[in-house]
Amino acid sequence: MDWHFATAFEIIADEIGDSPALICDGVTRTWTQYDDRAAKIAAVLVEHGLGPDSKVGIYLHNSNEYLEAHHGVMKLRGCPINVNYRYREEELVYLLNNADAQALIFQSDYADRIDAIRSKLTGVRCFIQVGANGSQRHIDGGVNYEDSIGTADPMPRIERSADDLYMLYTGGTTGMPKGVMYSNGGHCSGLSAYTALIGAPAVGEAVTDLAEQVKQLKAADALGVGLICCPLMHGTGMWVGAMITQLAGGAALTVNHLGLDADLIWSQAQEHQASLLTIVGDAFARPLLGALDNAVENGSPYDISSVKTMISSGVMWSQEIKQGLLKHADMTLIDAMGSTEGGMGTSVSTRESAASTAKFEINEDVKVFNEEDKEVRPGSGEMGMIATESAMMGYYKDPEKTAKTVKLIDGVRYIFPGDFATVESDGSLTLLGRGSMCINTAGEKVFPEEVEEIAKGHDAVEDCLVVGVADEKFGERVVALVSRRTPATVTHSEAESRFETDVQNHCRSHLAGYKIPKNVLLVDTVQRAPNGKADYKWAKATALDRLGLS
Repeated sequence: MDWHFATAFEIIADEIGDSPALICDGVTRTWTQYDDRAAKIAAVLVEHGLGPDSKVGIYLHNSNEYLEAHHGVMKLRGCPINVNYRYREEELVYLLNNADAQALIFQSDYADRIDAIRSKLTGVRCFIQVGANGSQRHIDGGVNYEDSIGTADPMPRIERSADDLYMLYTGGTTGMPKGVMYSNGGHCSGLSAYTALIGAPAVGEAVTDLAEQVKQLKAADALGVGLICCPLMHGTGMWVGAMITQLAGGAALTVNHLGLDADLIWSQAQEHQASLLTIVGDAFARPLLGALDNAVENGSPYDISSVKTMISSGVMWSQEIKQGLLKHADMTLIDAMGSTEGGMGTSVSTRESAASTAKFEINEDVKVFNEEDKEVRPGSGEMGMIATESAMMGYYKDPEKTAKTVKLIDGVRYIFPGDFATVESDGSLTLLGRGSMCINTAGEKVFPEEVEEIAKGHDAVEDCLVVGVADEKFGERVVALVSRRTPATVTHSEAESRFETDVQNHCRSHLAGYKIPKNVLLVDTVQRAPNGKADYKWAKATALDRLGLS
């Protein structure tokens, strides 16, 4: 039987049907209920003419319904399309038309937005509305999610192909979103290998081996609960938080609340005995640490003894924050280096062993190549581009970008997501950053992530983004946008002047002179996407405006 997410989840549901699979806002769905509800959504989509290879947009907040819909689309051999809930009309039209979406499952909060653009959606024939009640608007001709589940018969199970298309749309740091294509089976098989990170036994080579794995886990009372702190609409939340947890027979715990409420997260972890937390770097970890510290100071610490693992992916997770978290619980902190295009390595920290922030142990199928496509020699100090033998097939309807990202070297197919690194003498990687954001100042390359990490080590810095702006003398100059941990006690102009000098002096003690920010701009809040990733477009525009260069 071929690997396939829908098939894998059906096997798990048959084996441990009465165990929890989904938890959100006080509602728990067992594996049997999860699979049954997904089959009913699949039946509704089939009734509207969808079938194999049909694309279905999912425009929802974190919820049980998000994962039910995602599973249901794959049941009919369709392809779920993640839709960023921050997108406005123009972005939604572009994404859904680019993806060739034939149906849209959306949050009732956005009914007016969808109604305004529905005539511009060239292929969408079915609109399914989640959460509609008496106080919320129903769009004309729309299908009520819960009502349709109540009346539909489950779609019968079918055979599927490992080659069925699976996609995740990624916006990256610039440009319009692009669909990163995988084979469903290849991606499912690849993610199943990562269940070992959360303490699950190794899955065999066949998808049917999942039955034995989850049977063992249930017998040992070891079916975990994974609390997904970041949005399911991004790869870290869906793949690391939900799918890896579920492929180990665990329950995906979500919070239907926009924005990060650190106290809510810890209260949910405590209430549901979460064993795994999925976050995205310091943007999540710092507030979570602050909530733990405050709870201790107030004499009412959270009981997070159930939390055995925290996983971050997508952005840097500083060592200082990791050490603070480890003071509260004896956990394993896994910093995964990767992108939508493929995983590359991990940095693991425990109370006994702390890893440096940007140093990663690389996966076996990862290499670093220089501009001549020659492998970088460990310990040479040479900078190269990270490549991985990912299952990613390319970008949907974008052969030009695919050709730049997928290369054949010595007969091996490699994916180049765009990250640069050096290889240390012990074979580990030191991550430098994304080449697309690299700043060229007086002929020297500066990676924003490196400067940001150092700047955030300043005691008064809450967050930081670094960009390059045009400069007559240097070509580009390094500019940092920084927010404070506590409000300034003097006027804004005085605070900014003092703060700029303090941050520059701090960076100077850790970085080469050409990497020191020429300007440090104090902002109330450093803007990031809901998944914690940097909003460099905002940072660049803000820097140009504040410096009078726009």
